[in-house]
Amino acid sequence: MEHLLSERIKSTPPSFIRSILKTAADPEIISFAGGLPNPVSFPQERIVRDYGSSLFQYSITAGLPELRQYIADRYNRKFGLALGIENILITTGSQQALDLISKVLLNTGDGVIVEKPSYLGAIQAFSLISSTCSRVRPIKAAASLPDGSRPYSQYQPVFYPVELTEEGMDIGRLKDALAHDVKFIYAIPDFQNPTGLSYSAENRECIRKVLTGREIVLVEDDPYGELRFDEGGRIPYIGAGRLPGSILLGTFSKTVTPGMRTGFMICADTELLKHISVAKEASDLHTNIFSQYLIWDYLMHNDYDAHIPQIRRLYKEQAQAMTEAMDRYFPKTVKYTRPRGGMFLWVTLPEGVSALSLFPKALEKKVAFVPGDPFYINMANTNTMRLNYTNADCRMIDEGIRRLGELLREI
Repeated sequence: MEHLLSERIKSTPPSFIRSILKTAADPEIISFAGGLPNPVSFPQERIVRDYGSSLFQYSITAGLPELRQYIADRYNRKFGLALGIENILITTGSQQALDLISKVLLNTGDGVIVEKPSYLGAIQAFSLISSTCSRVRPIKAAASLPDGSRPYSQYQPVFYPVELTEEGMDIGRLKDALAHDVKFIYAIPDFQNPTGLSYSAENRECIRKVLTGREIVLVEDDPYGELRFDEGGRIPYIGAGRLPGSILLGTFSKTVTPGMRTGFMICADTELLKHISVAKEASDLHTNIFSQYLIWDYLMHNDYDAHIPQIRRLYKEQAQAMTEAMDRYFPKTVKYTRPRGGMFLWVTLPEGVSALSLFPKALEKKVAFVPGDPFYINMANTNTMRLNYTNADCRMIDEGIRRLGELLREI
């Protein structure tokens, strides 16, 4: 059977996080591993009653018009954009959006700029591409590529990781990466996954100026922007409404329900969006229409803008509980971010300590986390880990961090 598999699937590793979730399903384990929203944020008060046969019929690829109009209106109102329904494509979660973007923009050997560290799901989606044209040969694994800037395999794109600072992307490293043949940049400026960091307004403006006039697509992924603990501190997007060809990704997974797998793509360039829509047609025809109606029905019969602050307050309390517990239980040599929103924080262990090697020992203590390795390009045994605070109550957070603290004091 192995000989029947494509080279791209053979060279694409399974998701480390999905594997951990299976292990962490043990009810005795306190898990900080998955990025699971708290179930209290799910709508449970209303079930769709009667939309007739439309619920069970094929639908258009772009998505439910009423839902797309709602998204356009909301973003116009909140962020000063000028969107119409033609600028919105409903996707099966943001993950499908990443897959579609890679199919539309990437050929084997093309360059992609990502954050360092970067979202594992994006690395996977961008890696799983291969030229379908026999005239294009796979590139050779080149030792001459910049440090960290190489394909996972000969069939994949060339990644150019740009270091993150407390302010956002390192502008000098970004300029260096742009000297190469790069198709697009992928970034999560608000409460980045995995670090939880947010780009400052100054950093975003610097990035925008660097990209102005360049023929390059900026993909801004914004699954966590609504989860800012300080409601008045929202910072404008880098590209949306400012840079031609920019793509903004959004989702209802973090604020309504993840199980519906309903995300969306916003793009002012309707020609680019048409190409992405063609890729979606070939992928799944359209996103589950039943799920789209459920989401839209919820938005029509509930105050979404009142619902989000409830999630913010809950997550702020949980994040504070985690950082306060870390202050009590972690050795002073361990550093960690203090999130101002989102779902994650990032832990840096002393140099030479592999978080991956600590993982099985943590499971013995019935606590789970995500080692940092899968968030980097071609890096192993890193001294970093990601913790999620949104799916455990404050008592469980304190106990889990206490167990981790015991382990860290043993190293």
